Amino acid sequence: MEFCNCCVLSQRTPIFFHFTLHASARRFVARAVFQGNPVIVSNDLKKETEKTLEWHSICSQVSAFTSTSMGLAVSQEGNLPIGQTREESQRLLNQTTAATLLPQPLDFSGIVDISSIVNSSVLGELLTIRELCSVERTLTSSRRLLAQLEQVSLNGESSERYSPLLKILEECSFLEDLEQKIGFCIDCNLSFILDRASDNLELIRSERKRNMENLELHLKETSMKIFQSGGIDKPLITKRRSRMCVGIRASHRSLLPEGVILDVSSSGATYFMEPKEAVELNNMEVKLSNSEKDEENAILSMLTSEIAESEKEIRNLMGNILELDLASARGSHARWIKGVCPIFSQSKGEQVLKNDRLSYAIDIEGVQHPLLLESSLKSTPSVSPPEGSSTSVDSDKEAEEAKLSSVGKNKFPVPLDIKIANATKVVVISGPNTGGKTATLKTLGLASLMSKAGMYLPARKSPKLPWFDQVLADIGDHQSLEHNLSTFSGHISRLCKIMEVASEESLVLIDEIGSGTDPSEGVALSTSILHYLAGRVRLAMVTTHYADLSLLKSKDCRFENAAMEFSLETLQPTYRVLWGSTGNSNALSIAKSIGFNQKVLTRAHEWVEKLMPNQQKERRGLLYQSLIEEKNLLEAQAVKAASVLSEVKKIYAEILSESEDLDRREAALKAKEVQQVLHELKVAKMKMQGIVNDFKIQLSNSSPDQYTSLLRKAEAAISSIVSTHHASSDLGIGKSSSNRAYIPKVGDQVFVKGFGNKLAIVVEISGDDSSAVVQFGKMKVNVKKDVLRPVTKVEKSSTAGSLSRLKGQVSSGSSKQAPSMSSEEVESIYSPAVQTSKNTIDLRGMRVEEAAHHLNMALSASGPNRVLFVIHGMGSGVVKERALEILKSHSRVTRFEQESSMNYGCTVAYIK
Repeated sequence: MEFCNCCVLSQRTPIFFHFTLHASARRFVARAVFQGNPVIVSNDLKKETEKTLEWHSICSQVSAFTSTSMGLAVSQEGNLPIGQTREESQRLLNQTTAATLLPQPLDFSGIVDISSIVNSSVLGELLTIRELCSVERTLTSSRRLLAQLEQVSLNGESSERYSPLLKILEECSFLEDLEQKIGFCIDCNLSFILDRASDNLELIRSERKRNMENLELHLKETSMKIFQSGGIDKPLITKRRSRMCVGIRASHRSLLPEGVILDVSSSGATYFMEPKEAVELNNMEVKLSNSEKDEENAILSMLTSEIAESEKEIRNLMGNILELDLASARGSHARWIKGVCPIFSQSKGEQVLKNDRLSYAIDIEGVQHPLLLESSLKSTPSVSPPEGSSTSVDSDKEAEEAKLSSVGKNKFPVPLDIKIANATKVVVISGPNTGGKTATLKTLGLASLMSKAGMYLPARKSPKLPWFDQVLADIGDHQSLEHNLSTFSGHISRLCKIMEVASEESLVLIDEIGSGTDPSEGVALSTSILHYLAGRVRLAMVTTHYADLSLLKSKDCRFENAAMEFSLETLQPTYRVLWGSTGNSNALSIAKSIGFNQKVLTRAHEWVEKLMPNQQKERRGLLYQSLIEEKNLLEAQAVKAASVLSEVKKIYAEILSESEDLDRREAALKAKEVQQVLHELKVAKMKMQGIVNDFKIQLSNSSPDQYTSLLRKAEAAISSIVSTHHASSDLGIGKSSSNRAYIPKVGDQVFVKGFGNKLAIVVEISGDDSSAVVQFGKMKVNVKKDVLRPVTKVEKSSTAGSLSRLKGQVSSGSSKQAPSMSSEEVESIYSPAVQTSKNTIDLRGMRVEEAAHHLNMALSASGPNRVLFVIHGMGSGVVKERALEILKSHSRVTRFEQESSMNYGCTVAYIK
């Protein structure tokens, strides 16, 4: 195979196969190869790629979390540090991880950017007191910041957790000597040079103080004399032309012979005169004042030179403070986007050594475009969103791809799953316009840049991707009238530069490869470019509408296909990536969905049929659509099955909880019954004792002939008491003995103790006859033989008759209750009264009318032969009274009763 002359002459790796080169493409290849320094071209491409991927907007997001003016400036300018090696990027990630674990934000207060102050000192400019105090406060705050980190590290469970942040400041020089010198010489609270700054300054200020005291004393005496002489309304001492003087009326200037007039009032009535005796003292004040200023300037000059000599240490410290601030900002940004730490996959050499063709080089689950995600995060109350950052995408095409397919249907932005095997070198993404192809390219490009810059990704689990030395993108229209470039020429020119600087560890992103020219030549050119990239770069991801490019996978294992999902039902994209699939452009369907002229669409369909021999593409589209429908059906069935399983588990847990509580409830009921029996026994004894006492009293007051009548009367009263409190036959000992003798058989109707004596049917017997499985409606329960009581013949006939009468009443629509039916007869046709969330309505906390409305709805919605637990509580009793009124009058309620003798806040209603 021959290569083009420009490739041979330039002695470079061949860029295209000669037989596929378009004529204009060859001209641009030659022009790009022979022009420009490769290093300059590489830097320009990186800047253009960052602009295309909107890296500046990501940096603006981080700027909202910076704490210093230095960090704010760097991030707003889009200059966040990006690791130049894999180790450097990993170090940045470790710093971000440590920042996310901080129990409280770092305190950067007091730290200012003093780089301009240092520059001034180096240039020999005299620093002001304010500038020196800024240096002193910055050095003090820097040491405090280190102390805070050390304290957090000591208090933490693991000291290694915060070591990436500690290492930033541990090796810095905090210039404590310089800080102490400034603090010794200057009071920064008052912005005043202290007397102790130098011996000369202290001596000068001492002499100036004495001289000023003498001057003020003399002027006070002179001013008082003038006042007493009527030369002024009140004593006045002031300063004019930097000299102390007194005020005097113009008419009384003779009171100060040989005095010097320094100033006159605006009216001319008052002169400001310096007495002759004060001239020498004023001269001394001026001299000492100038000497003080000279000494202060000398001190400032000394401190300025100290700062200039420490230029290197200060710049290193400020650089590390900036690094720590950016690490803290990345940590806060990671929490804001709920990001996860990316993991760099193995390098190329390690992959060859392991020969692992099945592992993934890129395995990112649920990643979202961070700029599109920003709009949904702005509502987070705990974090302020970045100011000035843009959530929109620059190009109109990208804005269309960001549209929602339907309001409220999909989570936006739609999470993407990107899984690319180690052996894959080129991924070809096909699919419709506005389907999200460009957004997918940008998301992967931003994820690569963010991971290199030590930033967390808005994804799930642990995203894995390679460390790319360069991220190079050709996205958008590079048409330029200034440089005489058409759309196709602009793309080719940029591709030439990309292929010139790309390396074996680079990521290349190309949008709409080969577009803007003749389709046949565009396919040929694109095929050649992709084959070149497959052997040159770490990974290339391209989007296309050329179906032929998707066929490269069948001939070369280094290629992989992906498609953007498109719903033919709604004629809207779903923005999901289908890996291993080939997508259709669906241009006619999209045109129809936006209201395109039907006649034009019909003509277009006719041309499509002519251009598709044997309808191969149509059949492939139908097959693809059927697979999508089957996939959607399986997903819907899986969701439904999961929902049913969740409901079953919930009801099972409730029933299990109720069954486990039966023993406790039974013991409580027995205890209550025993207390009631004892109480009744006590009452009966008291009544009988009263009868006996009355009998004795009456007998003593009556004649012997009345003895018989009184005795019979007493016996009748006692007999009445005994019959009233006689135990029922159901609770006798004979019942227990009969239960022990009873052996259940399959098909027997029995009453189960502990379940309200519900009627059940024996469906299975254990091998040792100690237990049996009984069925209540649709529920089967394994119980012991001791809790079973057989149904007698009388009970069977009574139950059968009652059932027939009840069924007749239900079928005729009668709302009257059957007074002749016992509770056991009525309950036998209902499912077991086991309370669950499905058969319970809670009216507590509602108003009366609201509770009535909800109860009526629940009664109407209940199924036939069901029970409804109405929880009304006690309280004032108005809700309970209203609920009982509704249950009495409702046509579907057969009977209602309290849940148990111990629970007066719940009523059980039996529904027809």
